[in-house]
This record gives sequence, C-alpha cells and structure tokens, in this order.
Amino acid sequence: MQTSFRSNDIVLVFVVIASIAAAVIYPDFGSRFQMFPVYCLMINFFLSYLSIDLADVWKALKGHSGQILAFTVMKLTILPVIMYFVFYFIAPDYALSALLLTGVSAGVVSPMISNMVRGNSSLVLVVVVITSALVPFTLPALIKAVAAKEAVISFGPMLKMLATVIFIPIAIVEFIRYLLPRLVAPILKVQFPLSLLMFAMINLGVFYRYAPFFKKEPSVIIMAVVVVFVLAAVYCAVGIFFFRKGPLENQLAGAVMLGNINNVLVIVFSSEFFGPVEPLVAAMYMIPFFVIVIPLRYYRHRKTKTV
Repeated sequence: MQTSFRSNDIVLVFVVIASIAAAVIYPDFGSRFQMFPVYCLMINFFLSYLSIDLADVWKALKGHSGQILAFTVMKLTILPVIMYFVFYFIAPDYALSALLLTGVSAGVVSPMISNMVRGNSSLVLVVVVITSALVPFTLPALIKAVAAKEAVISFGPMLKMLATVIFIPIAIVEFIRYLLPRLVAPILKVQFPLSLLMFAMINLGVFYRYAPFFKKEPSVIIMAVVVVFVLAAVYCAVGIFFFRKGPLENQLAGAVMLGNINNVLVIVFSSEFFGPVEPLVAAMYMIPFFVIVIPLRYYRHRKTKTV
C-alpha cells in the first residue's frame, strides 16, 4: 500500500509541474480553463473530505482539546506572522507567500501522511477539520492586519471566496454520507484520477495568465523551490518542537500538521487576489509536501533507536 501511494505521489508531482509548464508554454490553451479553478478546487475538497468522518473527529478531540487549541492558535495566527516578518527582511518578494502558506489550513490528506510516518493520526484529523473551518476567517484577517500595504483588498471578498470553496463541499459530503451513503465507495474508487484531473485544470486555468512573467523571469521558479523547502523544514522543526514533551507519535503529528498544508487552496486563492509569485510558490510546495515523509521517517528511526 505504501509503495502504491509513493508512485501516486510521483505521478501527482509530475502532473502539477507538467500542467504549469503547459500553461506557460501554451497560454492560449491554458486560457480555455480560466473559468474552472474555483470549481475544480471545490471538487477536490469534496473528494478529500469524503474520506473524513466527523464522528471520528469528535472522538479524537476528547482528551486533547487544550493542546489542540494551543496548536491551532499557533498554526493559524502566531507562526504565519513570524514567518511573514522573517521573509520580509530576508526575501521580501516572498513574504506574502510565507504568510499564506503558513496560515492556511492543514491538508486534508494529512492523516494519510501521518499514517505513513506512524504519527498520531487522530490528532491530525482533528486539526485538519478545525483549521479548515477556521481558515476562511483567520487568513483574510491575517492578510488585512499584517500585509495591508501589499494587499489592498477588502476582508469580505476574501472571506466569501474561502468560505464558498470550503463549506459547500463539506455540506455536500455530509448530505451524501447520511442520505446517499452507497455513493461514497464508488466515488472514492475514482478519487485519485479525478483529483489529478482537477489539479491539472487548476494549474492550466491559473498559470496561463502569468506566462509572460515566467518567461521573462525564470529565476523566480528556482527561488520558489528554494523557498518552499525552507518553509517545509521550518514547519517540521516547529511541529516537532511544539510536542517535544509528548510522545514521538505526537511530535510526528505536529510536523505533519504544519508541513502538509492545503497549498492547492493557496494556489487558487492567491491567483484571485495576488500573483504571480504567490500561486507559483504554492504550486511548488507540492514537492516538499510529499518529500517530508523521508526526513520524518528518519527522525522516527533515530528516536526509536536511541530509546
């Protein structure tokens, strides 16, 4: 099962990079998808949320509520502000990207990543649901409060866009789960190929508009890759440090909850309000999104060996 998942990861990263390249090289073709990114994102969320049972979330919440609250506050408010100002002084062109990626919700496939490194997946599941519910309110507020000079955008449109793409898929999932439960299994069978198609259409519909910029400034692509690996390393370190007094499973869960973020949401959201750097950095995060499994497995091996 793990081998299959790794091969799927490689295919997914290839599709992401290839679709960005296709949009930049053939912008006329990419422009045909300009109306689809938001709808594709909602379909992707729907497919991802379908594998999450809210009943399991309430069970996992018991006994961890204080820790989860503290972690959520750190993840959605404190750390994004810190990362924004760190990048503001070191690489100002990427400060807003750091804010967006750090302040977005945990990725909905995080519990699966947690299983791969044998982290506390119940803890991860709770944080995924809570941060997904809160991010439509916290992220626009952060942008307004911290990056007001860079982003002259009203709070309302940002909140409306995020709330639409997150809450509508959740509502549809709950409707199907309780009224049409027989549909869940057949939909999950086509989840991966359908998700691939959605990723490709999102990138084609977003990046075609930035083709002249990327052709003129190809170094931005290299810098974006450097930035995302730096961010991923910081996220894993902070996640482990936050749960340093707890069991190893919680430390790994902390790294996953911070490192496996909802970067696809940032691609679509930032393309609506910012760009072109912010969507590119968010798209490039797909590489460390899966690569962090390797150092986390090594960390587990090293810790268990010393114990």
